Amino acid sequence: MSWQGHIPPEQARVPVLKRPSWLAPAPQRLNSGLPVNIGVLFVPQQEAWVVERMGKFHRILEPGLNFLIPLLDRIRYVQSLKEIVINVPEQSAVTLDNVTLQIDGVLYLRVMDPYKASYGVEDPEYAVTQLAQTTMRSELGKLSLDRVFRERESLNANIVDAINQASDCWGIRCLRYEIKDIHVPPRVKESMQMQVEAERRKRATVLESEGTRESAINVAEGQKQAQILASEAEKAEQINKAAGEANAMLVRAKAKAEAIQLLAAALAQQHGSAAASLSVAEQYVSAFSKLAKDSNTVLLPTNTGDVTHMVAQALGIYTTLTKTQAVKTRDELPLAHEDPQPLSTEMLKAEQAASS
Repeated sequence: MSWQGHIPPEQARVPVLKRPSWLAPAPQRLNSGLPVNIGVLFVPQQEAWVVERMGKFHRILEPGLNFLIPLLDRIRYVQSLKEIVINVPEQSAVTLDNVTLQIDGVLYLRVMDPYKASYGVEDPEYAVTQLAQTTMRSELGKLSLDRVFRERESLNANIVDAINQASDCWGIRCLRYEIKDIHVPPRVKESMQMQVEAERRKRATVLESEGTRESAINVAEGQKQAQILASEAEKAEQINKAAGEANAMLVRAKAKAEAIQLLAAALAQQHGSAAASLSVAEQYVSAFSKLAKDSNTVLLPTNTGDVTHMVAQALGIYTTLTKTQAVKTRDELPLAHEDPQPLSTEMLKAEQAASS
């Protein structure tokens, strides 16, 4: 026990004990020192001075000029109305899945009621710090390790609500709480790293498979479109080819019809039968000259060398067809009479030409 110098007379008989070195340092109070009452006082902005008169609460001095009675009035507490930042010491906490974490944080406070902050609790800073630590351990015990990292904002909000409910009677309001660092054991950190790597490999595999699937779908779509276009092209080609063949057949039919009409007109003229006989004879001789060119085996009639007989036979077939056509025409048009004499004359001329 030791005495300190410059002790006021009213406290001369009160001994002041030194704090033993083996005890933890006393927490710092939320004040900026106790000023001496000299009657006229100037209170700084954002500060509240709690005044006691003869040991009993008297009033709270507002910022600016204030007057007090010396010796009777005493400034007992000085509270700062600014926002206060308090570092919450690192502590261990166990999560819901039995993982031990080392976690610390930062607490932001403000004195709302200087009277409650002075007389409601002995050390507001120390009380709020302990409340923040216990609340943080309680909230971490409700969450698993994965949710602790994902729900830090909700965890901070829950801690702030719990502190405000308890510190309402202390005149202090907790504005916010932020978790600074979360330290996990080394083995848990390795497991988390392996989990992250496995998740990344999984995502890479899924993306690669999706790329392969998209590629196969694109190739199939391309082949499908190519087959459709090829079939449409083939269809258009066949349609064009058929249209061309039809037009060619029409042109050939028209040409053949015109040729038949011209041949019929030529045969109906004078000496037409003789000209027909000459044409048939020429074609017979031309065909006979081409025999045995493509093959050594040839089937010939017995009278192959009798050209006259072959021509006469061809003309007889033509005459028979012409007579049948004339009979049909006469039956359809009874008023139109034809002279059969030119037909017999043509047959006589054909026979004379064959005998010659």
